[in-house]
Amino acid sequence: MSKAPHLVVLTGAGISAESGIQTFRAADGLWADHPIEDVATPEGWARDPQRVLSFYDARRDQVRGARPNAAHRALANLEARGFEVSIVTQNIDDLHERAGSRRVLHLHGEIMMARSSVDERMRYPLGRRNIAMGDVCDRGSQLRPDVVWFGEAVPAYQDACEIVAEADLLLVVGTSLAVMPAAALINELPFDADCVLVDPDESLRVPAGVARLVMPAGEGVPALTRHWQREGRLFMPQLA
Repeated sequence: MSKAPHLVVLTGAGISAESGIQTFRAADGLWADHPIEDVATPEGWARDPQRVLSFYDARRDQVRGARPNAAHRALANLEARGFEVSIVTQNIDDLHERAGSRRVLHLHGEIMMARSSVDERMRYPLGRRNIAMGDVCDRGSQLRPDVVWFGEAVPAYQDACEIVAEADLLLVVGTSLAVMPAAALINELPFDADCVLVDPDESLRVPAGVARLVMPAGEGVPALTRHWQREGRLFMPQLA
């Protein structure tokens, strides 16, 4: 029996934006109203942890009210049809998982989890709860959002490199390949593997050798997965 084609998908804020989740970098994005240094750095946490908790509580409530869109569902369906699908996401929401994807690596953490302030390995699912001051880990340290802040290392990066290195095709969705270190993951792709970027922005500059599909995620990803399911292989079809 031949090995199932291995699709690795790198997703960013654009795929979640189609589910109504506000992005950070758009002109009307979250950073427009919330300075990075106040809510997304270790220094901001040290100065005013309650402000940071309130910021992520609001983001968490937004995620709970969102639903997976056609792109999330198409990737989950492709996996259900026998393809090997690994998702490496820069997003902290759980929409991939709720759509049914089973192999999801979160580069920048998970908003539906809390973690210890002193040991990043101590992580706790939040369910329907938020984090309050006084909520502590098993070592007695205040819980914080399980999110990688600016100035912090990305613990899952090496795992992501290993996943991309095993891809037959890399599908990039909802990210401009501008945020490091995630943007460098494309360099881990095997020499004979293709890379396809789905993005509605015609002016977006993409690295050499990357095929592009100028469509929103909710249109482009289902279109691609339909072709792959029909042919039983991964390739870049000509789409009208």
